[in-house]
Amino acid sequence: MSLVRTNNNGGSKISRDPYSIARELLGWDPFFTARPASAFSPAFEVKETTDSFVLKADVPGVDEKNLDVAVHNGTLTVSGHRSAEERRDGESYALYERQYGSFTRSFALPDMADGERVDAKLDNGVLTLTIAKKAEAKPRKIEIKK
Repeated sequence: MSLVRTNNNGGSKISRDPYSIARELLGWDPFFTARPASAFSPAFEVKETTDSFVLKADVPGVDEKNLDVAVHNGTLTVSGHRSAEERRDGESYALYERQYGSFTRSFALPDMADGERVDAKLDNGVLTLTIAKKAEAKPRKIEIKK
């Protein structure tokens, strides 16, 4: 049973921790904020520049051979796999929060994106995809005649 000391108008009293029953009976702790284990899902960012669309994904620990980037019918699909480390007999984990497994993300390309000109680069765990814009989609300066 957990007890908490509280101060009320200069005095003090000892009262029961309101979450102690839940902790004792259910093993539930409202102040424990660890994430439940889930499948690996990299974070993406997408930005538009004047010449291209740039997608970046955090894929630490994913080998280049385990990544696949494809464009089909105006949809860009990025998929991959991060393998868990092999567990050995006699090892036990006090904490296991890292995520492993397969992932797939798809993005609909805008009409002005040129799906034939995609550059992919993996550097320090960051996958960078640069998709060129079609020539007709790029801004051009119109000359004013006198």
